[in-house]
Amino acid sequence: MTANRAGLLRRVGRALLEALAAALALAVLLVIALRWINPWTSAFMVNARLEAFFTGDHRYQTHYRWVDLEQISPQAALAVIASEDQQFPFHAGFDFKSIREAVRHNAVSRHKRGASTISQQVAKNLFLWSGRSYLRKGLEAGFTLLIEVCWPKERILEVYLNIAQFGPDVYGVQAAAQHYYHKDARRLNRADSALLAAVLPNPLRMRVEAPSGYVLSRRDWIAEQMAELGGTSYLNLVEADANRRP
Repeated sequence: MTANRAGLLRRVGRALLEALAAALALAVLLVIALRWINPWTSAFMVNARLEAFFTGDHRYQTHYRWVDLEQISPQAALAVIASEDQQFPFHAGFDFKSIREAVRHNAVSRHKRGASTISQQVAKNLFLWSGRSYLRKGLEAGFTLLIEVCWPKERILEVYLNIAQFGPDVYGVQAAAQHYYHKDARRLNRADSALLAAVLPNPLRMRVEAPSGYVLSRRDWIAEQMAELGGTSYLNLVEADANRRP
């Protein structure tokens, strides 16, 4: 009986290791492929559609349209960096200084502060689900590392701009530009871009079309940060990373 149990445990353990290796290989292949293949959806978009279906909201429609980085205003690219991750050109997926500051802030404040980089947000939005479980955070960290290894910074920024959520059913800067401003993403100016970036922390509560005083103050702060970063020339640091990649 003991021998049979030990043999069963070995077989189960081997099967689990093989399944884990297969899942890891699949994740690596998927991330590598998405360096060149534009995603047609994201995990967050799929989850929103499923939620609408199961709640009976059959009128729900995802607004999403991919555009290449060259078709997006540099002001929009700079705005999301100024808002979400000013160290984006320099870190390897994680901004440990911001993480330490967020931990100290959250220990004494009821208003919690996040420290996710653009790379982490791409990992979460594209492949995972929202939530605060250790499992999801662990998977997010793994996908973030894969993305940073396999993609140049320009590609990470391009994907983020295309899958970031700007409203309850609006994903990507092109859909947001058309939905809120009735123009293409390449024509977004600094004020437009700063307002779009201002709702990124919580696009289900913060509204571009009816911005609260808090959202307007964030817009103004983001516009100031864009100027302090040196304007769109800051994006040369992102381009430089792409030029170093094979």
